[in-house]
Amino acid sequence: MASERITLTVPGPDGDREVGLSSPNRVLWPELGITKRELAEYLIAVSGPFLAANGDRPVSLERFPEGVDGERFYSKNPPRGAPAYLETVTVRYNSGRRHPQIVLTETATVVWAAQMNTVVFHPWASLTANTDNPVELRIDLDPQPGTGFSDAAAVAPALREVLAEAGLTAFLKTSGNRGIHVFCAIEPTHEFLDVRHAVIAAGRELERRLPDKVTMNWWKEERGERVFIDFNQANRDRTMAGAYSPRALPAATVSTPITWDELAHIDPADFTVRTVPQRLADVGDPWADVLAEPGRIDTLLEWWQRDLDAGLGELAFPPEFPKMPGEPPRVQPSRAKKPD
Repeated sequence: MASERITLTVPGPDGDREVGLSSPNRVLWPELGITKRELAEYLIAVSGPFLAANGDRPVSLERFPEGVDGERFYSKNPPRGAPAYLETVTVRYNSGRRHPQIVLTETATVVWAAQMNTVVFHPWASLTANTDNPVELRIDLDPQPGTGFSDAAAVAPALREVLAEAGLTAFLKTSGNRGIHVFCAIEPTHEFLDVRHAVIAAGRELERRLPDKVTMNWWKEERGERVFIDFNQANRDRTMAGAYSPRALPAATVSTPITWDELAHIDPADFTVRTVPQRLADVGDPWADVLAEPGRIDTLLEWWQRDLDAGLGELAFPPEFPKMPGEPPRVQPSRAKKPD
């Protein structure tokens, strides 16, 4: 018996496109009964701000063929049978290998991604015109066990002040889970390693100001009940859920841009696939001008050099990365050999 299939008419810059959706009644979020069709309709409803935040850049698709409770895998490269209008850009990975990666350019490509059972969209911090140099400085405020969203929300204004002192304007969004993502538009004058160092400099400054609330420790055993500044999310080919991307969590939450005035009283659980379209209709997109006035990371890089001169060196990279210059040993402190 042939599987059920429908066709959605999707408007775009070159006119309407017909995008097929197989198994539209497949339930992706079992607790709420949200189907593949409802996901596609959500993405159409938010496509304007979604594409503004996630389009024209390499993107990885986190796909869930059996729903969010099932197995997941990532698609970076265009799969066989992708539509002719799906665009790609060649990127360089940390290994030095180069390969084409998916780019979302219009609503039809986003709906096609839903057809491929994509739930979470992971955009790079750089645009297709220059994939090596980010246009965003991204800081992930990651609450550790014993802390939660309210702890990240208490830390975020202090981070905003640090970034403002460095000449950067900070925007924020919920992660869709317990954390907060802080973004600053930057001129694409530096490559990923420099931007990572800028994030480390900002994180170290914040940690100095709030040592009981913030940690830069890479090893979980050293973080305690604090908010971790996940500096490694600034690396090349390391991404976080994009703005207006759903999350693969039972409540179908969405990583949602918010204003600084909202931060103290919002509940991230309120922003879901079913509620965010109405929120956009009511309050608009807080990130409408997120890239309008990019800053520079020069001051943060001066802070990075200041800390180097003071004896604070490079920090650990993720395990899949090649060994980096000046990097400390990749072994957790409790397992490190003690000197005789």
